[in-house]
Order: sequence, then C-alpha cells, then structure tokens
Amino acid sequence: MPENRLILDVLEGKSHERTPVWLMRQAGRYMPEYREIREKVSFLELCKTPELACEVTLQPLKAFGLDAAILFSDILVPIEPMGVELAFNPAPVIANPVRNESDINKLKTVDPYDQLPFVLEAVKRIKKNINVPLIGFSGAPFTLACYMVEGGGSKNFLKVKTLMHKNRDAFNRLMEKITESTFKYLQAQIDNGCDIVQIFDTWAGILSPSDYKTFILPHVDRLTKKLKGAHVIYFAKDSATFYSDIKNLSCSGLGVDWKISLCDAAELLDNKFVLQGNLDPALLFTDQKVIAGEVDRILKEAESVKGHIFNLGHGILPGTPVENVRFLVEYVREKSSK
Repeated sequence: MPENRLILDVLEGKSHERTPVWLMRQAGRYMPEYREIREKVSFLELCKTPELACEVTLQPLKAFGLDAAILFSDILVPIEPMGVELAFNPAPVIANPVRNESDINKLKTVDPYDQLPFVLEAVKRIKKNINVPLIGFSGAPFTLACYMVEGGGSKNFLKVKTLMHKNRDAFNRLMEKITESTFKYLQAQIDNGCDIVQIFDTWAGILSPSDYKTFILPHVDRLTKKLKGAHVIYFAKDSATFYSDIKNLSCSGLGVDWKISLCDAAELLDNKFVLQGNLDPALLFTDQKVIAGEVDRILKEAESVKGHIFNLGHGILPGTPVENVRFLVEYVREKSSK
C-alpha cells in the first residue's frame, strides 16, 4: 500500500490531515524535463514505451511532491486495437473514422493483456517507484465515440450527433463495444496496481440533458458498476446540467470543472460524492496572489462537501509557468493542513 494515503482516505471517508492535491495533465508539455524527452520520440512512442511512460509519470512527483501519480498515456490509446488507425499531428487524427453499421461491425473488443501490454507494464514500473496512490484512466465511452466517428476533434460534432439520432441501434452497438473495451482496459489497470481509475468524459457537455440521459448515462452507469478493486472518479466536462442524473452513478468521486462552485455542485449531487477540482487552469498564468485567493475560495467552499481532492477544473495548459504550479501545490498543502 502507498505510504501517502491521503487521497484514498478522503475517498473512503476517513480522517485526514490535509486536502490532497494532484493535477490533471500534471505530466506534460509545460515541464522542460518532458519536452526534452519528446524531442527524441513521438507522442505515441512515448505512450507505448513503458520505461519512458514511467519516467514522465514520475517527473511531476519529483518536482512538486504531489499526492498521486497518474499513468502517462492518452485517452485514445485503447481505440487502436479496436481497429482504428490513429495518429497525432499533433492533434489526434483517425484515418478510418467509424461512420456506419459496416464500420461498427468491424470493430473488435480490446484485450489489454494481448494488445496493450505496454500500458500494463508501465503501471507495474510506476508502482515500484512511488509511495503515493496510482491513478489509471481512460476516456469515457461517448468521448471515445466522438473521436472515432468525427475522425478527430470537432467544433459541432455533427457526425456523431447525426449517427446518434438517425441510427440509434448502430450508435448503441458502437457504445456497447467501446464500453466493454473500456471496462477491460480499466480493470486490467486496476488488476496490475492502480488504486484509482478516472474516466474522462471530455465531450459529454456537447449534449442536451435529455440526450445525455438517454444515450450516454446507461453506458457510464454499466461501466462504473462493473469495475472492481479500485475507486472510480468520473469527470465529465461541462456537465452540471446533468447532475440530477449523474448523482445516481456508482462512483467514489466526481471531477468538477470551474463553471460551477463546489458547494453548488454538492447540493445538486445531494452531497453523495467526494468532489475533485476545480481551479480554472488559466489562472496558473496569473500571479501567486491571484492563485492564493482562488485556492482560499475553493478550500472554503469545500468545507461543506462530503470530501475534497484539490485539482484543476481541466488539464494543465501548455506554457503554464512551472513556478506557479509549485506555488499552487505548496499553498494548498499549507492552507489545508489541520
């Protein structure tokens, strides 16, 4: 077991000495150590090389003393073995997008031990080198479907929304295949050492509340109920309008973006979950006085919630000043100590 159990204690409702802190995308482009490695290998090579994925995962722990490690990978890694041709240029591009029933029928269910062994090897390597909990992750089924159908990022998501509404049966089969693959992928991460898994639903917020409830929630619900042996945190960006449905999920924690206060989120969720968040990552480009004021506000709001893990409301942005990240982590640690 990790020596620093702060995050696990919060998720389990146990007493803890201070608020734990980790940051989404805490390993990445804002760190010079990471950029040095990326000059030598492509992004996908980095994800698929366990020694390097481990090294990059450890970089922010060594630099800032965070309370959790998160596996370095990408949410799209598990869609490749499903039959999708994936590249990063630098944004993700899919050469054979999934657009119709024939495309969906060709997709395979992932076997992570056979097809994604580099991820599981990275998990085992990281576990041997940390004394904090390890967070594994995947994209949520709908977010993965968005990339697979659109062929990359999108401004209006017309293709996936059209498929969803014009051919419901085909869309549901796509979601079922992705959900099963995501379950196997996350369960394998858990079985190889991850203490927590986070499910990133980056594009959930593009939907209406009705569409989320009808087309997306059943798959997230099935996924979270099937996972065993670790805490599950669900993070759906721009999802406050769905909280009346999200509150019924089987999760230990919910990630909250910066567009709603923690106390308002807790009220809408019947204070059922540990909340994670929710500093706007853009504020790390300001100064330490501004950052301190926002941390004070968030910690004050968190006093009324079931439990709190300090984090950003989304991932660290490229170009974020390293000294501000260090100040943030140290200030949260200092101000939240009991």
